[in-house]
Amino acid sequence: MRLLALALLALGTTALAGQHGDKAARVELGRRLFYDADLSRDGTMACATCHEQFHAFADGNRTHPGVTDEPGRRNVPGLGNVGRFSPLTWADPRQTTLADQVSVPVLGTHPVEMGMAGQQGEIVRRLAANPCYRALFARAFPSGDGSVTYPRVAEALASFEATLTSRGSPYDRGMLSAQARAGQKIIRRDCAGCHAGRDFTDLRFHALEAPQPRDLGLFEITGKAADKGAFRTPSLRNLAVTAPYFHDGASPTLATAIARHGLHYAASDQAAIEAFLTALTDRGFLTNAALSLPRPGACPVTNRP
Repeated sequence: MRLLALALLALGTTALAGQHGDKAARVELGRRLFYDADLSRDGTMACATCHEQFHAFADGNRTHPGVTDEPGRRNVPGLGNVGRFSPLTWADPRQTTLADQVSVPVLGTHPVEMGMAGQQGEIVRRLAANPCYRALFARAFPSGDGSVTYPRVAEALASFEATLTSRGSPYDRGMLSAQARAGQKIIRRDCAGCHAGRDFTDLRFHALEAPQPRDLGLFEITGKAADKGAFRTPSLRNLAVTAPYFHDGASPTLATAIARHGLHYAASDQAAIEAFLTALTDRGFLTNAALSLPRPGACPVTNRP
């Protein structure tokens, strides 16, 4: 099996035991799968290939090609607090649960990402060949026979992704500078219509500019003329580390992203806005070891190397 860096987390049996041991095992299984490139056709691409922790589980590129080198269509979104989001993607209102959305990168063909369309059986074969995975699946899904199945792969990944909680920014801790507080007032005045709520997104679809023929957004799903060029509002959390911006990744800086909304500010107001947006960065989230690539060590269930 080709885990990125061939790593496992050495938690030991006790760490996954107890009243909620199956839930803990499901999260740990999902974490391991998230970093495992065996979920891709040629073993070169894991979920974490595009969702990098130091980018708040975004990417840092405009788009990311898949295993066939077919260009990506849309910018990779960050995953902070994704367990609270529905719908989940830029322009598909049908993607409402994390477990179902797993199939978009793993099995999808528009574009090809991990390239496993029609290969669910191969995913099962690869994982079931590993004794640690067999033990983890048995612990994670104790109410059944514990076997490796593709739906359980998706459910475990969803369980891990639901733990990607980002709530430790200076904003959350009430540590805004005077400049950032000034920026917060401007955001509330000019942007809260869409960037609302605890995660600064209304999770609705909006068209901010004329639709581009290459990507018609929500229209591709609904066929409604009014949905041409409409995309889901992204969260503003961790924005300072998730550039470039917009669905197409065509805005490399906060300043260009703000201007693309048709908003133009004096230099002092622009600086205040950027100070507030930067204060939404949760540095602990970017370095939380519990969310990182598993370290080398024993299988967390069998406690054997």
